[in-house]
Amino acid sequence: MSDLAGLAPRRAEPLAFVRAQLREPAVQILASQVLTGAVAMAANILMVRSMTPTHRGEVALLLQVVYLATQVLLLGTERSFVASYHNVAPGPAVRAYGKLLLIPASAGLAGAIVFTVVSPHHRNPGPLIVALLVVYTIVEASALASRAVAIAVGRVRDFMICRVLESVLLLGMLIGLYVTHTSHPETWFLAYVIAGAAPTIAYLIVWLRLPVDPDAAPIHRDLNRQVRREGLALFPAAISNMAMLRVDRLVIPALASTAALGLYTSVATMTELLAWPIRAYADSRLGRWRASHNDGGLRARPIVLATAVYSLAVVPIVAGGLYLLIVPVFGHQYAPAKVVVLPLVVAAGLYAVSRVTLGLLIAKGRGGLVSIAEITGFAVSFAVYLLLIPKLGILGAAYGSLAGYGACLVFALITTYLVKERP
Repeated sequence: MSDLAGLAPRRAEPLAFVRAQLREPAVQILASQVLTGAVAMAANILMVRSMTPTHRGEVALLLQVVYLATQVLLLGTERSFVASYHNVAPGPAVRAYGKLLLIPASAGLAGAIVFTVVSPHHRNPGPLIVALLVVYTIVEASALASRAVAIAVGRVRDFMICRVLESVLLLGMLIGLYVTHTSHPETWFLAYVIAGAAPTIAYLIVWLRLPVDPDAAPIHRDLNRQVRREGLALFPAAISNMAMLRVDRLVIPALASTAALGLYTSVATMTELLAWPIRAYADSRLGRWRASHNDGGLRARPIVLATAVYSLAVVPIVAGGLYLLIVPVFGHQYAPAKVVVLPLVVAAGLYAVSRVTLGLLIAKGRGGLVSIAEITGFAVSFAVYLLLIPKLGILGAAYGSLAGYGACLVFALITTYLVKERP
């Protein structure tokens, strides 16, 4: 009997370990990212099955405009907020971030109105499209702000549930559009707006109504000023990173066509998922890394090496699988997209490693170096886009992404190891 009694704690230990891991913010953020990635993959398949490459490219173009505009509203405050508002109460954190977004959102709304009124007819998509872009930009900015709040205040589980609701709602609406043979790009874009707005607004209201925990960290009056200051230092990095990720989708229609963008996006939407787990890990660890750095215990080398091993293991699997599945899943009209699979997958692997190295620089208080790294990557990629897209089409865009991500990573690696471990 004593032997049997001794087995119970041993059996309980693995379960306790699993439960502890599931409570980890990095694991919960990763779970939400995996779900979001799966829905993005399904959405991509539904769209390419329902629309021509030209219409698929139009939806992609609208989404890229929103993603870039969102970074302008945030002004680089996401990561600085996580580092500065560690362990505060949810309600005050939401109000604090709301104050950070108020002026940029108001300026963006005014700019959209002016654009709609004064822009030439051939450059004006119409008030309906502009209104959808404005609403979805504010929704996306609020969603990213809620992610930063969730990490800072320890409510990552709430954020994960919010993303689950958004994913289920989006997938349900997209399936409905697919079943009804809807091919209008505006209608598909509207589904993203509704799915993003409903759960995000609901959870922000819930957080505002939560009682303040007496053990929560206090909020100093000048904390928002510090977040804004660090955010502005990181803003060039944020906008350059988003431009490096998204400007190819803006350049391809100008230098090639929206049909080429549809082909390119059908692959790029899949390959960029490779970096999501690493980005989620880096974001969730930012507060701990800064605390470790302040205590003198941050060791960058093992963290970067582990990320590199992940990329080396995953890249060939993703590249081979995606290359073989494009025609069976997307259809023969998307066969020309196979040419960009390998360079885009390798680029995604490089981008994943760069997220960790740049996160370590932020933890060390080197936001200026992060901005330089992101600007370097954007400048290299944009130059290659302009040089190669007119000659090689979507393959030139893929090479541009590969060159830009590689340049950003090289700069980040060099500066990470040159910066001292202690402040």
